[in-house]
Amino acid sequence: MLKKLMTGLFAVLLLPVLCFASEPLVIQEQGSFMAGGSTLTDSGEFIFSDLWNQSGQTAYGDHAYVFYQIPVNAKKYPLVFLHGGGQSKKTWETTPDGREGFQNIFLRRGFSTYLVDQPRRGEAGFTLASGDAMTPMHYDRTMFTLFRLGRWPEFYPDTQFPKDPASLEQFYRQGTPNTGPLDVGVVSDAMAAILGRTGPAILVTHSQGGGCGWITALKSGNVKAVVAYEPGGNIRIFPEGEVPEAIQTSFGLIEGTAIPLEEFRKLTRMPIIIFYGDYIATEPTDNYGQDQWRAELKMGRDFAALVNKYGGDATVIHLPELGIRGNTHFMFSDLNNIELADLLSKWLAEKGLDE
Repeated sequence: MLKKLMTGLFAVLLLPVLCFASEPLVIQEQGSFMAGGSTLTDSGEFIFSDLWNQSGQTAYGDHAYVFYQIPVNAKKYPLVFLHGGGQSKKTWETTPDGREGFQNIFLRRGFSTYLVDQPRRGEAGFTLASGDAMTPMHYDRTMFTLFRLGRWPEFYPDTQFPKDPASLEQFYRQGTPNTGPLDVGVVSDAMAAILGRTGPAILVTHSQGGGCGWITALKSGNVKAVVAYEPGGNIRIFPEGEVPEAIQTSFGLIEGTAIPLEEFRKLTRMPIIIFYGDYIATEPTDNYGQDQWRAELKMGRDFAALVNKYGGDATVIHLPELGIRGNTHFMFSDLNNIELADLLSKWLAEKGLDE
């Protein structure tokens, strides 16, 4: 009798798991590797008997870390994901409320995925530069506002970010510190090394990673397309003589960087799509999260117009203009991230990149 009761109880407990389980995800190959980086050797002589003496020894650092998965019958072009400022490859993994992120969503759609920790961040923490001080970061309310979840302490009423306290805490805890200063050259060199290993690929960037992504596309002929989610934060490139006027915001000055036209023209060789979410101001405001992205959206549109002027194929998508409301700076992990993934899949198909 007890055995029968326990069997029935086990079936009841298991039922919700069975009802909500996803279809199995079949991976043909997965692994990880470091890419790029440099070394620094001490000029002294190695002393075998002095274990922790650095003399004559070599430091390794400023490389990227990559975790990859290749599904069965993978499509031709993998997706290489680069995170934004203060983040890591966790950006693309499970969402703060436990749903599948873009990593699994696109694995299920047949794309190999390469998730990057940029140099001096996450699992690529070793650096040859002087590091940032590892002190507590009291920035939760800053992040809440800057990433457009709401205006502290209130969420925006129709936000697509999950509002429960557990999800918000998961979001705060997914950040990771810098072990050295951001160096776009170091990051883009490492990204180019990754693409040298993957071969032709689709580069997907977020926020601060967007600037590094443009420079990566200038350095590597293996970038077949660029997908940028709200690029900004460090570098915005334009041809010399055509840099838009800088925009003063409550966040700070948003300005472009000039590069030679022949370099800029490299961005016309690949399709580019740039996504922006909701809660972006149309007029100057003291809400620094909304105001920064007012300027970034203007810069993004100016950038795309110049790419197209020189024969390229750049598209800017401002989600509210499509009737898609409530998205934050982290739109790919918002509650409607499947809808966002569908938009990207549609674009990839239109560009012949989902073969």
